Amino acid sequence: YLSIVSSNFDEFFMVRVAAMKRAFLGRSGSSPEDPGFLSAKEQLTQGVAKIRSIIQRQYTCLEEEVFPALAQGGLELLKPPEYTPAHWEYLDAFFMQDIYPLLTPLRIEEAEDLPSIESYSLYGAFLLAPDNPGETAEADRISIIQIPPVLDRIIYLPPREAQGAVPSKTSWALLEDLVLCLGWTLYPGYRVKEQMLFKINRDADFSVDEKRDEDFIEAMEEVLEIRGKSMVVQMVYSPGSVGLRDALARRFYLQAQDIYEVRGPLNLHGLGELINAPGFDHLREKSWGIYAHPSFTDMAADASLWDRIREKDLLLHLPYQSFDPVVRFFQSAASDPQVLAIKTALYRTSGDSPIVKALEEAALKGKQVTAVVELKARFDEERNISWANRLEKAGVMVIYGLSHLKVHAKISVIIRRENYRIKRYVHLSTGNYNDKTARLYEDLGLFTAREEIAYDAGLFFNMITGYSVIQSMRNLVIAPTGLKYRLLDLIDRETKRSSQKYPGRIIAKMNALADRDMIQALYRASAAGVKVLLNIRGVCMLVPGAPGLSEHIRVISIIDRYLEHSRIFYFANGGAEELYLSSADWMPRNLERRVELMVPVLQEDLRRQVLSLLEAYFRDNCQARVLGSDGVWRRLEPRPGEKPFRVQRTLLEQAQALSEPLWTNHQEFIVRRPPAPSAV
Repeated sequence: YLSIVSSNFDEFFMVRVAAMKRAFLGRSGSSPEDPGFLSAKEQLTQGVAKIRSIIQRQYTCLEEEVFPALAQGGLELLKPPEYTPAHWEYLDAFFMQDIYPLLTPLRIEEAEDLPSIESYSLYGAFLLAPDNPGETAEADRISIIQIPPVLDRIIYLPPREAQGAVPSKTSWALLEDLVLCLGWTLYPGYRVKEQMLFKINRDADFSVDEKRDEDFIEAMEEVLEIRGKSMVVQMVYSPGSVGLRDALARRFYLQAQDIYEVRGPLNLHGLGELINAPGFDHLREKSWGIYAHPSFTDMAADASLWDRIREKDLLLHLPYQSFDPVVRFFQSAASDPQVLAIKTALYRTSGDSPIVKALEEAALKGKQVTAVVELKARFDEERNISWANRLEKAGVMVIYGLSHLKVHAKISVIIRRENYRIKRYVHLSTGNYNDKTARLYEDLGLFTAREEIAYDAGLFFNMITGYSVIQSMRNLVIAPTGLKYRLLDLIDRETKRSSQKYPGRIIAKMNALADRDMIQALYRASAAGVKVLLNIRGVCMLVPGAPGLSEHIRVISIIDRYLEHSRIFYFANGGAEELYLSSADWMPRNLERRVELMVPVLQEDLRRQVLSLLEAYFRDNCQARVLGSDGVWRRLEPRPGEKPFRVQRTLLEQAQALSEPLWTNHQEFIVRRPPAPSAV
């Protein structure tokens, strides 16, 4: 969890803070919209204070709780002063053989441009003085070394001898500590006066020139190149040298508020592999199973997949249920001679995606395959360009999104000839077509062959891939043209129908709530007596529980083993309940600047299932936090006599009751280097 926080902070600085800083400096771009009408300077000042507080809590937890607990369990981080002679003997040899050849010292000269310094990467900085300066005093020199990103940061050390009945611990060191300790070997004739570690984050909030339709990939590649040389917005460093800190900050044009001292390992997201350290199963929570959907477990042939979807709508709940039916959906379409065409919208997928392979296979077999590929999916641009090129080479018609809009919708259509007529099968999801994150992210996916949904899906792809005026849809709701207005209408309808005797009811689950119009509509609903339950995983700009404003609104957040990612919206509608799944959060970017979809759950048994799921989240008293009117999240705990209820565990048990496990989540992280051999 601490590792994920660090990764998210990197992206937060590269996008949000970068936008605020550009606005503050009067450069191009505008500051992110703020419902409190704070200026860019005020946003930066208040944001930095909050960020420093979170980082302090993060590293206090790491250094005072996590590392000591790991050491007590037998997995001990050692710093250089704690290395034994046997450790140094092993590390010296390891450094010269495996690390030294990869190190490239770079000089920092006042009269020269800085060498290329990448975001995310970790660097060692050295202040050097000549061993024999002679009669003429020579100024100190600065050099930096990139910590090789191709090497594992965790170096397992030879075990110590057990003392009496005390078992030997597994000790590990950090790659960057070894580079700092032995970096002097790269500077013969100089001595190291001071040293420190640092990393930077650059501005990544750039937009591609969307007018260049004829070479859009080239334009996107240029954006990626610019990102590698853009303004530095943050430097994180280890204590050790005020001189090096100030010199680098000056060269990066950073102010005091832009630099962050960290007393612990930098780049925590690079330490995720520690989770799978060999031989420490006793420290791990038992892996959770992934279970087969009962409607897909007894299919004898691929063709029966279409029979099952044609019989009734099917709902897949990830990651409790396997992602395999989604993969099979594409693989069956690729191999089925009766399938004529495939249309899909891909936002993010894995690097070795079985879905991309199925699309390639289908195109090579002569089927008409259309893939809407969103190259502007931030931080996945290079990957998306790579497999978009692969698809084009296989004969897939690749559409690179829309000008000035990101296609964030998750939808696919399989077009099949059956009994001399065309039948369409549709899959809609709240999450991406990514087989890797499908093991970690909670999402809902709907399979349907309903003609009314299939007709709307056809209109959607026609609007995305061709020239078309906005067409009215019967069931699907699309952003940015209609989704926000539809949601506001649904909230306002609930507000008007609410009475003291029959209060309205709204339940919504999403990742973020930040749109001002949506928040105001919910305030109006609360004032009219509507009971509003909100499950917001992350950012929530609505203030709940304020008398006269939001006293009927309750906001919770579930932070547990799986990342809550689905978007679900329920409206009581005077007894004629309506329930929707969506790809969109209630944020301005999703509702106004992205192509998103919302689909109604029309089948009665599925509507009851999803409503039961929604309500279960508000019973959690183990992993839930509730947001107060003071803006503080407080963790819920069982009251005296109340039975503990952990919603994710309950959902797992429900999936287990319906099926046998297919596999467990043992491969969330990969450790590539085994423990070091014992010292001779």
